[in-house]
Amino acid sequence: MPHSILFLCGMNAIRSPIAEQLARGMLPSSVFVASAGVRPGRRDPFVDAVLEEAGLSLGDRQPLLLEDMEDAYFDLIVTLAPEAHHAALELTRSMAVEVEYWPMPDPTDVSGTREQIMAAYRDLRERIAARIAARFGADRPARRQAE
Repeated sequence: MPHSILFLCGMNAIRSPIAEQLARGMLPSSVFVASAGVRPGRRDPFVDAVLEEAGLSLGDRQPLLLEDMEDAYFDLIVTLAPEAHHAALELTRSMAVEVEYWPMPDPTDVSGTREQIMAAYRDLRERIAARIAARFGADRPARRQAE
């Protein structure tokens, strides 16, 4: 189990904040979990809705850029989008950091009714949760979210 995990995606608006909140709920509190993006983004209200369904919340958190992070050293960087994966490989070229690519669909590609869009976000949430469980152990107890 890594001591620190960074989830990285394009704009830190959808995939990586969902992964961060899920991981915080699924992994031991001794594991530091964060997320960031490689380019500026805006908070997505559908993310708030699907996290709320899972009993999670972003609170007042806003998207962060990788370069805005105070500490950029992590034991593991999980990339969730191609551009994030390329950026992580470039960043870690001279560092001893493990980088894993977990390709995840972009739910903003789905159009239609609110329910159809929510279904795409729910699918993403469940895919990420399943990947976290498979990679780090599904039998981990949930923990409270950091305020």
